[in-house]
Order: sequence, then C-alpha cells, then structure tokens
Amino acid sequence: MWRAGLADNGLDHLPEMPEPSPLEPFVAAVRSALGAGTFESVVLSKPRHGGGDPKAVRVRRIGLRGEPALSFVVSHATRDVTVNHGIDEGLAVLATWLDATAATAFAHATLHAEDGDVQLMISRKGQHTLRRLARAPADDAGGDDDDDDDGASHPRPLAAHDRVRERRLPLDLPFLVELGITDASHRVVPSMARKWRQIDKFLEVLDSALDALPLVPSPLRVVDFGAGKGYLTFAVHEHLRRRFGVAPEVTGVELRPDLVAFCNAAAKRCGASGLRFVEGDLRSFVPERVDIMIALHACDTATDHAIDLGLAAGAGVLVCSPCCHKELRPQMTRPGALAGVLRHGVHLGQEAEMVTDSLRALLLEASGYDARVFEFVTLEHTRKNKMILATRRDGQSGEPERALAQVKDVKDFYGIREQCLEQLLLKRGIKISGTPAAGSL
Repeated sequence: MWRAGLADNGLDHLPEMPEPSPLEPFVAAVRSALGAGTFESVVLSKPRHGGGDPKAVRVRRIGLRGEPALSFVVSHATRDVTVNHGIDEGLAVLATWLDATAATAFAHATLHAEDGDVQLMISRKGQHTLRRLARAPADDAGGDDDDDDDGASHPRPLAAHDRVRERRLPLDLPFLVELGITDASHRVVPSMARKWRQIDKFLEVLDSALDALPLVPSPLRVVDFGAGKGYLTFAVHEHLRRRFGVAPEVTGVELRPDLVAFCNAAAKRCGASGLRFVEGDLRSFVPERVDIMIALHACDTATDHAIDLGLAAGAGVLVCSPCCHKELRPQMTRPGALAGVLRHGVHLGQEAEMVTDSLRALLLEASGYDARVFEFVTLEHTRKNKMILATRRDGQSGEPERALAQVKDVKDFYGIREQCLEQLLLKRGIKISGTPAAGSL
C-alpha cells in the first residue's frame, strides 16, 4: 500500500525500505532491561566459525566513575579477557558479536533479566529464532524485595567496578550451616573457605554449560555420583532452583551409608524439595534419564563408565573430574621423537593423563557433544584439578568423523590397543574409529 501511494505521486523510483535487522529485537530487549533495572546478564555461546575461540562472552552491568557501563568477560581456551564499554558502545559491541558474517560470531545469546529471559538462536543457515521465557516466581521465604509499598519497581544500584566478588549463592542458606560451611551467624568457617570457593566456581562452570544448551528441560534431572557429604549436591540443587524458579530433581549417589543418612536428614531439615541421596555407585545405580550428570574424582576407568552412563541416559551436560589415570600408561609406547622425554616415569605418567582425557573428549565430540578439558581450580585448592565438561550439541552440527579419525591417529601414534570409553561405546553398538560395532560381524 505504501509503495502504491508513492507511485500515484510519481515517486516510485525511491529505493525499497531496508528490512529491520533480526538482531534488533534482542538488542532492544537488552536496552529495555538496562533501562528498567531488571538486567542481570547476557551470555553469548556456541561460536559459529573456526576453532571456537573465544568460547563464550558474559556481559554484566557495572558502574564506572559513577556512570552505568557494560563489562564484557571474553573466555578464551586458556584465559579470560575483560573489556568495559559505555552502554551505547556496549550494545553496539554486543550486536557485532552476533553478526553472522563476523569471524568471531556466536550462535546463541541469552538475556537474563528479573522478569524473564530472552534467547536468540541463529542457525547454521543464518535463520534467527527469538524466544521469551517467563521466569517462575521464586519461592524464597523472607527474601529481599526491591519493590516499594506502592508496587513500583526501581532499578538496582550500580555495582562498583572494583566490588567484592558476588557469589552465586548467599551465605544465609540453611544447608551451609547444616554442612558446616558457615557458622550460626552465616559466616564462612575459615577451614571451609577453599571449599566455598570451589562450590562457587563449580556453579559458574555449570552455568556456562546450561547457557550453551539449545533448550533446558523443566524440571532438570541431576545425578551426582560420589556425592560424599553433599557439598556440591546441595549447592547445585539450590542454585538450579533459584535460577529457573522450579525445584530440580537431584539425586546424590554415595557408597557410604552413614553419609547417605546424614545428607537425607539434612535435606529434610532444610526443606530441600526434590533432593535425595541413595546408597550406590556407577555399577549399582543406573538412571533411566538424566539431564546433568556429575562424576567428580571417579578413579581410573570409572570416569569412562560415568561418561558412558551419562550418554546412555541422554544427559545434556556431563561434568567429570578424572582421577588416577592408570589404564593407558602400560600400553603406551615411546614414539621416536618423544623417547628422550617419556623415558622419565613422571613425564610418561603426565603424558598418559593428557592422552586419556584427550581421547575422552574426542569420543564425546564424536557422540554429538562439545567437549572441553580445562583446569577447574588452582593447585592451591586441590591436587586434582582437571575437568571435562561436555554439552550436547544442537542437531547434527559438528564433525564426528573428524573426531573419530583423530582418535585413531592418537592410538596409532602411542601404540594404544584399547581405551575403556571406546570399548563401552562399541558394546552399545556405536561404531568408533572404523571398528565394527559389537554384534555386527
């Protein structure tokens, strides 16, 4: 109609009006949340091109010299880089990160705001999908309320740029007292300060994995193998409940019956709905379905069994902290170029650990996951600091054949005959490295 009206006035030679950018609604939602004071963060994930570096970008609102600003934390494979921008400049930078033609573009963006989340997903063909997700009301009793008596919402104050680090959980939670992390006055017990930092870092890692998922089910089903005294199990349950507004179904699996009884009693006293602890291990407890599988410090091939169990149960996120890499070391030869290096036992042991976890990551990639191996915490906190994080990919993206070819190359180079996770996948009928699946001969 507009074009016809122009033609009647002899102006039909004017150019077509440009179509609005598909990124504009998302950027507009971010701007609106900033103006309304409901903005919490923006997370960019799933790199579209190249080697996937940087891995992710997290944006938060800060104050610089009394003025609102956006702080971008860009996560690379080996480091994080922080860059701060004014609001308008920061929104322009955000749009650049999502430009499909850019070399460092991201395919997923999530705005976290108090009144709900907004997700932008860009397919490999450049199609944009925008979804608005309402946030269920939190069921916290006696929580903070930013509204005045008249019901009007007011923007939260700016966070100082050099503020004390904000933790993902507050210190006044009952389970922290029950487990001895805090005292009756909700202060961290000095001997538990490192454990508290580990918990917070683990929740940060878990958040990054959830941000990368194309769809997060509700309620989430979580299994934590080797739960011990339940430090992480309780924290994951509470954090997911607060983040999604729905209590997750979390099961802590632990062999020691006294710890199982202790944790169940603590969960009951805390009113932790959906949290339970059962006696068992990877051999005796096999969940039919799980969304997040956690297995920390599973010894030697127990990590392989944990990964295979998570894959069979359809987990969207797998978090493993490997321990005691014994399987491959006796099999490994010393390739000529490395003979002088690997003749030292300590170096051969370190090489066996690196090769073992690299093969696990490649097999996860071949199974439809994005996998990372990284240091979880510094050696100051614990001697075992390696972590494998795997997040299920959306659709058929990825290059499974390339990953399988690399598995074969690594095995051939070091003379490795077999690796546990590979054998477990073969038993379930999954073809690996050109080897026929079990029963197909």
